[in-house]
Amino acid sequence: MSSPRNILFLMTDQHRVDTLGAYGNALARTPVLDELARTGTRFDRWYTPTAICTPARASLLTGQAPFRHKLLANQERNVGYSEDLPDGAWTFPQALRDRGYNCGLIGKWHAGTAKTPADYGLDGVHLPGWHNPVDHPDYLRYLAERGLPPYRISDRIRGTLPNGGPGNLLAARLHQPLEATFEYYLATRTIEMLHRYADEGRPFFLALHFFGPHLPYIVPDEYFDLVDPGSVPLPRSIAETFHGKPPVQRNYSAHWTFDTMPIEQSRKLIAVYWGYVALIDSQLGRVLAALAELGLTDDTSVFFTCDHGEFTGAHRLHDKGPAMYEDIYRTPGLIRVPGAPAGQVRDEFVSLTDCTATILQLAGVAADEPVDSRSLLPLVRGEAPAWQPDVVAEFHGHHFPYPQRMLRTERYKLVVNPDSTNELYDLALDPDELLNLYELPEMAPVRSTLMGRLYTLLRERGDNFHHWMASMYDVGDLDHDPTLSGLDESSYSGNVR
Repeated sequence: MSSPRNILFLMTDQHRVDTLGAYGNALARTPVLDELARTGTRFDRWYTPTAICTPARASLLTGQAPFRHKLLANQERNVGYSEDLPDGAWTFPQALRDRGYNCGLIGKWHAGTAKTPADYGLDGVHLPGWHNPVDHPDYLRYLAERGLPPYRISDRIRGTLPNGGPGNLLAARLHQPLEATFEYYLATRTIEMLHRYADEGRPFFLALHFFGPHLPYIVPDEYFDLVDPGSVPLPRSIAETFHGKPPVQRNYSAHWTFDTMPIEQSRKLIAVYWGYVALIDSQLGRVLAALAELGLTDDTSVFFTCDHGEFTGAHRLHDKGPAMYEDIYRTPGLIRVPGAPAGQVRDEFVSLTDCTATILQLAGVAADEPVDSRSLLPLVRGEAPAWQPDVVAEFHGHHFPYPQRMLRTERYKLVVNPDSTNELYDLALDPDELLNLYELPEMAPVRSTLMGRLYTLLRERGDNFHHWMASMYDVGDLDHDPTLSGLDESSYSGNVR
């Protein structure tokens, strides 16, 4: 099967998998993404390497796990980590450029502070920051050229912080027509670049990265009021008590002010979030319609995913943070490759990082550099290759350093928290991850097996987090000295415990 030449990469920010009709939400207004799933491949176990923007986006650029590329936190809440990839770092857009591709990015960058998309070979206006930069000169020019009104909001939704101050803005009503929204602007700029690339006739990689549905959810009337809050089911994990959980989770709940808002307001927040997703879906429809009008559909592979998920009240939390729940680690992942089977659903464990090798294979570029990435093209083409039966994720901090590692298997999830209690969930019996089983004596065999597996995977990767695990937990029989001392005169052979 020959590969199509072009690649359209559609990405959102902080996007829950359960907001799409294709993933089972009967109330969702996502016809465009649902159609992409119907005509392509839907991945049901698609995970982010880390649930925070900059590290996840750097993993996409490099095909490397965060511990390896070392962009470990967002610039806005950086806790002392690097803010840019080192000079000379390999990234896939540069590899595509070397192959003769046009490469462009419209929308959110957030993969570095000093370095911009142009430094990595990506065309397009640089839009810095973590949320819609509504004061950016190009956006203001767009509004002025069309006689559209400026950004203005009301009906703000926020709670109360532990210190008595106003909480973070979570949602608001936007007083602009649809055509003036930042989402419409991004789609328009993407369509303009599609026309430019079509005229030039070279193969292209074009990314459209929306800043939403990241909070605060700021949308115009027709989307702010699109979903009836009374029809919105609350997350079952709203029953979270934090009993037997790391204390940081309760602290994060207070920071995000969940308990200071009435339950009706939480329903409204979820309804507005779903409306925000619907707004983005409609703008994706405009882009895909333009692709078809240009006659490029049959020669363009289309990806849709996000950097990570969002809590929206699950576990009495908002945003993301040091809690490795499915709400923020399992994300949507759709790929349509012309000529590949339509309507597939794959249940292999895959990662956002795997997009890097997939893009390179589609472009006919060797994939030696993205060492933590594996091409998804065999799965999209309906093949049955041998595949890893689990997935690893990591976290390094947001607001403060907080290292975590996670192993997700078919049934279980293990989370290692060095400063606190570890977590173990049986997702078959407890899909909402409310009951931490880690300390239960009857779970010792499962706990030991998972700890050993995570230790082995981290050691194979070269993630030095494994050193802590070797001294603190039962990780199984070892064939090496885990102390790294090199000073013990006694020799050892065989297994070392």
